[in-house]
Amino acid sequence: MNDLASIAAAWGWHGAELAPLTGGLINATYAVRISDEPVAVLQRLHPVFGAEVNYDIEAVTARLIAQGVATPRLLRTRNNAAWVEHDGRIWRALSWEPGQAIAQVPGLEWAARGGELVARYHRALDGFGYRYRFVRAGVHDTVAHLSKLQQRCMLGAAAAGSADNDPIVTQAIELGHRIMALANWSFDLAAMPQRHIHGDLKISNLLFELNPVRGHCLVDLDTVGYGTLAFELGDAMRSWCNPHGEDAGRVTFDMPIFQAAMQAYFAAVGSAISYAADERQSVVHGLLRVCVELAARFCVDIFDDAYFGWDAARFASRRAHNLLRAQGQLALAQAVATSFDDAVAIVA
Repeated sequence: MNDLASIAAAWGWHGAELAPLTGGLINATYAVRISDEPVAVLQRLHPVFGAEVNYDIEAVTARLIAQGVATPRLLRTRNNAAWVEHDGRIWRALSWEPGQAIAQVPGLEWAARGGELVARYHRALDGFGYRYRFVRAGVHDTVAHLSKLQQRCMLGAAAAGSADNDPIVTQAIELGHRIMALANWSFDLAAMPQRHIHGDLKISNLLFELNPVRGHCLVDLDTVGYGTLAFELGDAMRSWCNPHGEDAGRVTFDMPIFQAAMQAYFAAVGSAISYAADERQSVVHGLLRVCVELAARFCVDIFDDAYFGWDAARFASRRAHNLLRAQGQLALAQAVATSFDDAVAIVA
């Protein structure tokens, strides 16, 4: 029995087909199929996530189900364990949820239905009295990410011209300075209320029903916790409103998608959650900031070559993939800055 099969056996899946699922940047994910039917998802967590996050997922999904919101559920092993440790890595299983995942938003209807889905999620967790057991440090600490980028640029510049210096580092240094030059803002996002959030609402983390289109559920729940609406919806719009995706080499900020998603979200939330005017407007500030932040993170990984997954079929190295990603996020930030006032008018 190979390692993957022995891990699956902890849940009683003997002889199941284990097929890799692509698209995620962090966790290794496999579909568990029995008689050609998917029954679960098996995941190896990236070391950035502590094992205790599985308890958080279990608690959050129980709340969602109690509120009538569809969600994958954490599956305990035959020994009632929330996860399995193998060779120092954490493995967990989640129930399979049907639905269509998408890499880019196909049209305005999809954006609106996605906004409604996120609203259902937020409404279900509003008032949920839960203390999270795993909290990632430094998430959306933009200052820290930019400081790290500045350090890498300084070290890269000091190493320039050495025999082992990668030419792509020279490009990363120039790109890093352009990213840092855009980091100029005064809105205090830290003053915004802390709410239950999903934490990673890129469009591929939503599953949709078809005919008619309807948001079914959110997946990739490792980032659940407390956070601001600014970064929750700002990061979502960063993903949704760039229909070409992070890896296409060209970037646009699609204002009609932004408008469709935001109007549907706030309409679906209704009076269930009270958002003050500045919290609504913070979404656009968060959108701009998270574009700069992610550009910085991708750029840092050009130097570190250690964190983000990469497509070896399209790129010669992780660094080359991250260079394109960082360039794209910087261009998106610039596009958001150009449309900033119009976006604020929509959420306000």
